Amino acid sequence: MKKTLLFSLLLGLTFQLSAQIGGWDPRDRQEKAEEAIEAFLDKDPSLQDFFDAAYGFVVFPSIGKGGMGVGGAHGKGVAYERGEIIGQARVTQVTVGFQFGGQAYSEVIFFENRSDLERFKNSQLELAAQASAVAVKTGASANVAYENGVAVFTMTKGGLMYEASIGGQKFKFIEE
Repeated sequence: MKKTLLFSLLLGLTFQLSAQIGGWDPRDRQEKAEEAIEAFLDKDPSLQDFFDAAYGFVVFPSIGKGGMGVGGAHGKGVAYERGEIIGQARVTQVTVGFQFGGQAYSEVIFFENRSDLERFKNSQLELAAQASAVAVKTGASANVAYENGVAVFTMTKGGLMYEASIGGQKFKFIEE
């Protein structure tokens, strides 16, 4: 009974985070993306090199994540090519394993060249959860290199999540 109640509360938290993300007004998306970029650069100014050199990138200002045994995450973002907005993006994540809690985080994915960005735009990019992302802190980006043409950085916004799980992120690109 306690597990069912706890799971229901956790599921409610996940839906609440998703509802906040899902209710994202498209008129505000560029502003939210720019605020997220500023927050990443405040944490690690050397990330500017990635923003300047990347062929493209996608910024997810807020991804809501929650789980208890089985977990999930969802967020919306803005995709850029050569510094110009080219569309919207969605990320969905499903995980299985030891996990408990909920959190919100921001994520930015950099694409080294055109073909890497095209893989993303054609929904051919999937990332293993927790395997590819670098948590942003001062100087974190200094020793990061592209892996298969992609570099991923995350920054926790709030919440608490205990996790040792297996899963992955799947992306959808929506052209403007």
